[in-house]
Amino acid sequence: MIRRSLLALCLAAALSAPAIAQDAPPVPTAVRVLLETSAGSILVETDPRAPITAANFLRYVDEGRFNGADFYRGMELGAGTGVVQGGTANAPDRILPPIAHEPTSQTGLRHVDGALSMARFDPGTADGDFFIIVGNLPGFDAGRAAPGDPGFAVFGRVIEGMDVVRAILAAPKSPTEGEGFMRGQMLDPRVRIISARRAPVL
Repeated sequence: MIRRSLLALCLAAALSAPAIAQDAPPVPTAVRVLLETSAGSILVETDPRAPITAANFLRYVDEGRFNGADFYRGMELGAGTGVVQGGTANAPDRILPPIAHEPTSQTGLRHVDGALSMARFDPGTADGDFFIIVGNLPGFDAGRAAPGDPGFAVFGRVIEGMDVVRAILAAPKSPTEGEGFMRGQMLDPRVRIISARRAPVL
């Protein structure tokens, strides 16, 4: 089921991470990852200011857990803005233990055009679903939606391929799939992540 990760983009959550959250090894430098999708290529780069979240993303890449997964959601929030979400969709054979939350108030990163961020429900529940920001969405930053709101964890950015991301956001959606406010946001057909692999930082 993908409900938990999907709800995370729009619902406020508890402020403390649950005990099951696991720290990942730090990532001291930026790492580039090439996402080959059925809609085209997207080159992303992790940010060392979010070491736990970046390391988690890279573990999914290195273990091939994104290969054959999908971008499955395009949430349009206005002219030229929105969120494209993809990843493991809570598939039991793909997900790893959740990680500790790294808020933007801690990392200094922001939900600007091209930012990579983690989908979650409560802070500390993020695992293998991520999203890409189209336009600037400061309301996703810590403390912006409401005082004390933990926001979402930015961990990188798109280097090349925002044209592909924007095309995915604008792609056809199912008029009936999706629960509640998510109805009309589920891509139909899905955009396949053919492969995700490390790429050299030039």
